[in-house]
Amino acid sequence: MKDKFMNSLLILAGKMQTNTVLSAIKDSFIDNMPVVIWGAFCTLIQFVICQTGGVTDPKSGEMIYYISLANVPGFAWLNALTPIFTTANYGCMNFMAVAICVLVSMHFAENIGHTNDKTVPAVALASFVTLINTTATTTTEAGEDVTISNVVSSSYTSATGLFVGILIGVLATLLYVKLVDSGKLKINLPDSVPPNVSQSFAVLFPTIITIFCVSVIGYITSMFGLTVFDVITTVMRPIEKIMTGLPGYCVIIMLMQLLWWFGIHGSNVLGAVTTPFMTKMMAQNLELYQAGTGVTSSGVYYTNGSPYSLIASPFESGWFNPSGAGITIGLLIAILLFSKRDDYKAIAKLAIPCGIFNINEPVIFGIPMVMNPILGIPFFLAPLATVVCGYLLQRFGICPLYVINVPWTTPVGIFGFLASGGNIMGAIWQVVVIIGISTLIYTPFVIATNRQEEGA
Repeated sequence: MKDKFMNSLLILAGKMQTNTVLSAIKDSFIDNMPVVIWGAFCTLIQFVICQTGGVTDPKSGEMIYYISLANVPGFAWLNALTPIFTTANYGCMNFMAVAICVLVSMHFAENIGHTNDKTVPAVALASFVTLINTTATTTTEAGEDVTISNVVSSSYTSATGLFVGILIGVLATLLYVKLVDSGKLKINLPDSVPPNVSQSFAVLFPTIITIFCVSVIGYITSMFGLTVFDVITTVMRPIEKIMTGLPGYCVIIMLMQLLWWFGIHGSNVLGAVTTPFMTKMMAQNLELYQAGTGVTSSGVYYTNGSPYSLIASPFESGWFNPSGAGITIGLLIAILLFSKRDDYKAIAKLAIPCGIFNINEPVIFGIPMVMNPILGIPFFLAPLATVVCGYLLQRFGICPLYVINVPWTTPVGIFGFLASGGNIMGAIWQVVVIIGISTLIYTPFVIATNRQEEGA
């Protein structure tokens, strides 16, 4: 029974890893990660370096100044540099859906055999834009509603349009490739015509048909007073609530840990499913943070009715991934303090440098954690405990929210400081939870392994 379950899990994980659609989505978010991280850091720089002024204390009425370098006497000139970082952030974050649409189309086309077709991203981008409503209504100072034409709202191109970008990147590319591969719509030109011109005409009709079909879908939805973005958002909202809610997220954690326990990279397998949701919530939080929503002199603290999402990419990196899958920093500390096994101690000493930067393959396959009946128990419990504790600390306003998307290799403590917008409490609480709780969970199991023979 055990072997049958394991084989079934391996087959399922293998299919997910090799699925052309899921791998295209995963690779696209990986490719776009440097852009997203820089966009997030632009917001951090804006608030921690360039921001002047502060907020009024509701009790005393006194000004509480932002913890910013620009508020230090002699450095107020840094405020003049703010536009550099706000515009960079806008370019990185407010066109995320466009970037993902293009990247998904390119990766998906490669996965289904169209490696060198340069027309694919252009078709996907044009198809995506056909679904955008290019008029907007605004209210003048006189209270009159004015309709503006030929404008594109960032609500379509930012994180809120991510799912449409992914969908169009896949479906438009699939239709285009099928039409090209059929060969029935190809225009053959004489050999004297340059190859690049000949190739453009060869895919002319597949391009026309693909963009036309997508625009027809957009037109049909507009007949009902909707956009495709409205439809997709409505369909995805229940799934989004599950994926970014604590119970649903804990289920995801258990599935990832189960895959790791069987020796399968859980984050790689399920990342294509979870990353779009986590990234969307992160981008929306960052947009709120940049607008100053709920921002105090020491960062953002969650309150009832807050528009911020607690579970997003920074939350995942800050409470689930530190030191790698299973929060194995606690295991390393427990081994060094309480283990009597020379083999474990040797592996722990070698793994510490990698663990500091959240890379724990030496632990996973060196101890090993794979199929380990004793250490497998805390391997499941530790990330669940840190995620739940981190969630509760932030939910009740004890720890500041993690709103900045810091690189996942950032060490514990430093990550918490940067992700919370430069709040020392974000660092302290992360250290306490990640190192303290994980060590407590792993310790009794490490002591239990002292009774085993080395190598067992």
